Amino acid sequence: MLTYERWSVNKNLKVPQFKEATECLKWAYNHYGDEIVYACSFGAESAVLLHLISKIKKNAHIAFIDTGLHFKETYDIIEKVREKYPDFQITFLKPNLTVEEQANEFGQNLWETNPNQCCHIRKVEPMKKMLQNYKAWISGLRRSQSETRANLEYINLDHKFKLIKICPLINWKWEEIWLYIKLYQLPYHVLHDQGYPSIGCEVCTKPVEGNCESRAGRWANHKKTECGLHLN
Repeated sequence: MLTYERWSVNKNLKVPQFKEATECLKWAYNHYGDEIVYACSFGAESAVLLHLISKIKKNAHIAFIDTGLHFKETYDIIEKVREKYPDFQITFLKPNLTVEEQANEFGQNLWETNPNQCCHIRKVEPMKKMLQNYKAWISGLRRSQSETRANLEYINLDHKFKLIKICPLINWKWEEIWLYIKLYQLPYHVLHDQGYPSIGCEVCTKPVEGNCESRAGRWANHKKTECGLHLN
């Protein structure tokens, strides 16, 4: 089995190469079985990946980081996904601190004063705890989303969580994501129709105008483009 431990020790280890997303996903589920999880944000990329995964593993493990600060519409799309894919095993990951407990310990609106610490508490820590039960995880990252993601491969060494990270959509463009959604009439997050190209916590996500990059609108007024899950 291709594991973080083997690959990190042997940099010349032969790693599979793929031509497209479905081929990558088939290999991932055949290789890891129940030891792989899809960390799902339920944005546009998620609509595509959920549909692709449903064709390969109907009872796949899906994890959602429930920060307690998401839009109501995010929970609405999760319910629609449950209806469309009833066999998926969807787990809600909760931070150790409630929003109120976090405010008492670190001050009100930590996402405004120290967004990196807020993301670490509400996203990174619960993700790290969950991933201890897996050998690999799937993400909807795409190369064209931002400069920090431009060098992604289908299979990646994740040094933060010490796992293998699978990114089936690395070569997909924003337009291709939407063509696929429309072609298969997939349920998607309604805020995409209201100027939100990327959707995170309600307190940190703003609508944008024009042809902005897909990560625009996240952490406005901060020099921050990642929540920390994908930074080694």
